[in-house]
Amino acid sequence: MGVCPAECRRRITLLAMHRIPRPSHAPLISYFWSDDAIRSRSVSDVVLSGTVQIPEPPARLRADWAREIASNMTLEPGDVEAMSLPRARMRWPEYARCVQAVWDWANTFGLAEVLRASDVALMACRGARYHHDGEQYGGLAFCNLFLSEDKGLDVHFPELGRRIPLSRGTVMIFDTCQPHGVIRRGSHGFDVADLPADEDWTQLFLSWELPIDNAQVEQALHVHFDTDLAIPAKVSDEQVWRDGERVGVSPASGQWRPVDSANL
Repeated sequence: MGVCPAECRRRITLLAMHRIPRPSHAPLISYFWSDDAIRSRSVSDVVLSGTVQIPEPPARLRADWAREIASNMTLEPGDVEAMSLPRARMRWPEYARCVQAVWDWANTFGLAEVLRASDVALMACRGARYHHDGEQYGGLAFCNLFLSEDKGLDVHFPELGRRIPLSRGTVMIFDTCQPHGVIRRGSHGFDVADLPADEDWTQLFLSWELPIDNAQVEQALHVHFDTDLAIPAKVSDEQVWRDGERVGVSPASGQWRPVDSANL
């Protein structure tokens, strides 16, 4: 289930590996924990994406998700929260087919085995403010499989000029340090007003954590390690830097800002 014909896979590979040139500016550096030491690396501008054929989650499971979100979670516009995957699997007889479809797709890029060995979580979002995950997951890449139907939302990578429409079966692998958000299709940034409370903007997705220093991940995302051998003395945790200073992301626009900026 989920295996594309050779020509289809070739086209997906070419599309996924296509890079939109980044504007000329200082390179990004991710400082991340590797065992008990801080290392440096480049931030990848490669996003692998495609669509796999997966069955719709059963009605009983979708109803359970809706109850859980409505009763036991505070999922405000822009929030991303974890759901219980063990509980979902009890009501999800075709879970294995969904996972196998992602493994088959990832095999196009030589990543099936690292995916099999990686942790997976079930997540929910109601849109997502722009952010990067390099201050918690700088040593990882994410692989996300979206389970919900098309509700008019896109994953947007503003630094890359890349928008990926979300629908059931959308799958992507990307660097955790690359700014991203989930915004309404046709919008130019994240705005709470784009996600009114009387409409369902929730997206459910499976998310795998892939070690960025795995040789296959490194090659697929074109990551370069130890780009800064002289780690700044004030770097004692995971951070992203540009042009000699620590940076964060504006939650509305997704643009990089100094970490102490009032715009963050």
